[in-house]
Amino acid sequence: MKVEELTAKVLNEHPNMDRYQLAIAVAKRCDELENGAASKLNVNTSSIKSADLALMEIAEGLIVVKGFINKEK
Repeated sequence: MKVEELTAKVLNEHPNMDRYQLAIAVAKRCDELENGAASKLNVNTSSIKSADLALMEIAEGLIVVKGFINKEK
């Protein structure tokens, strides 16, 4: 899935989150991945940039961004 599609998916699922807050969340998760945290996705991560991987994890709901939990689910 393209970065634009992943971004739109996250923002549609969390209407109270804006793109700047998403960027901060992706940056924080990216730092964690760069510092040795294991990915929560079952994919080969060697060819995926850490920022893309962080966005994919957030889009799949594997990483919860505090303050932006969809309570309807």
